[in-house]
Amino acid sequence: MNYLRLLKLETRSAFMNMAVDEAILTGRIIGKSPNTLRLYCWSPSAVSIGKNQQAENEVQLDNCKKLGISLVRRISGGGTVFHDSSGEVTYALIAKTGDIASRDLTDVYAKVYSGLKDALRILGITTDFNEGDSKNCPNLTVKGKKISGSAQIKKRDIFLQHGTLLLNIDLEKMFTLIRVPWAKSCAEVVEVAKNRITSVKDELRHPVTSGTAANAIAVGFANALKMKAVEGELNSFEQDLSQRLCKEKYLTKEWNMQSRSGVF
Repeated sequence: MNYLRLLKLETRSAFMNMAVDEAILTGRIIGKSPNTLRLYCWSPSAVSIGKNQQAENEVQLDNCKKLGISLVRRISGGGTVFHDSSGEVTYALIAKTGDIASRDLTDVYAKVYSGLKDALRILGITTDFNEGDSKNCPNLTVKGKKISGSAQIKKRDIFLQHGTLLLNIDLEKMFTLIRVPWAKSCAEVVEVAKNRITSVKDELRHPVTSGTAANAIAVGFANALKMKAVEGELNSFEQDLSQRLCKEKYLTKEWNMQSRSGVF
């Protein structure tokens, strides 16, 4: 059985969260990091944008500033995501595609979501895997409502997939921060979103702690990937690189405010 390093639930800033994910990816590519499942939360709350997005087109920047919400660009694709400091658990899986018996990135999505599907089964929620389309990444739904989404990047034969499990949602706050071009008001988009997005709390009718959800995710991934999860910590290479990436990349305006077609 393959080995999966488990980095237990922790809370970091948006900038350090993205730096750590990239550091592990880099380490795995050059053989200094093992296959890893990382679980984390965000403090303060943040909005992340995909590598090819332009922040001013996707995010209400003035509202982020007023509410103390961080903005960070991911190295992965996908769309704009609001990360509530108390409303989600985020996972990052970094591994070699062959180690999880996947042929391509579409298959990786299916394998990863099978882990989340099992995690939600443990919590008492039945979900469906939505394969997505040309405009939307695959996601996990409950009776048609999205409960988990993710984004992905692959370098050589190593992939990083990071995504969210929604424990609770504040739609009004979410769409005070995220731009929706067709909406004339926040209230309008919230009414639509009520029929498209759900959470663990909405489905169970009671809250679940981030720790309980993280434990279920760890078990679900180990079951689905047929890998033994062994608790570990960041090694010295990952710690040093993540500190450097945070300072020199993720905290900079040049990275966060420019599109992929711009300065990168």
